[in-house]
Amino acid sequence: MKPLFSNLVVAITGSDASLLAAKYAIVMTKIYRCHLSAVYVVDTATIRQLTLSKIFIQAEGTEYEKSLEANGRRYLSFVEELAHAKGVKIEKEMRKGAVYTEILHVAEERKADLIVMGGWEKDRSARDIIGQTHREIMFNAKCSVLIVKNPDVEQLYKRL
Repeated sequence: MKPLFSNLVVAITGSDASLLAAKYAIVMTKIYRCHLSAVYVVDTATIRQLTLSKIFIQAEGTEYEKSLEANGRRYLSFVEELAHAKGVKIEKEMRKGAVYTEILHVAEERKADLIVMGGWEKDRSARDIIGQTHREIMFNAKCSVLIVKNPDVEQLYKRL
């Protein structure tokens, strides 16, 4: 019988929730001996909208994109360190575009059985861009989606 999942994709945004999701995915990968990919998306779609709406001028949009790229590299490296500390191999990838579209593309390309994402932050509105991204991924994913809300993730990761 085929296992329920053998390829996981974890969405990294840099939020505390996404970093907990990464730890959860690392625990799952270690226990179930599956493959793990981490993806960070530079949200150029939103930057483009802000520029078209005249909220950003072109130079601000370009500078913000560079800042997001630097953050993405830093977050992906951090997640890679977390995985290596537990003896888990991880593939990391940075994409540009609409967050939900790129996460779904990575999941399809990697033949993911499960997309792992962090839960909503308590101080964020359900209408914000993160909430919209979660909804789009849940509605359009061709595989299962796991929203990590377990408060004990940190302990699970440390005990591994």
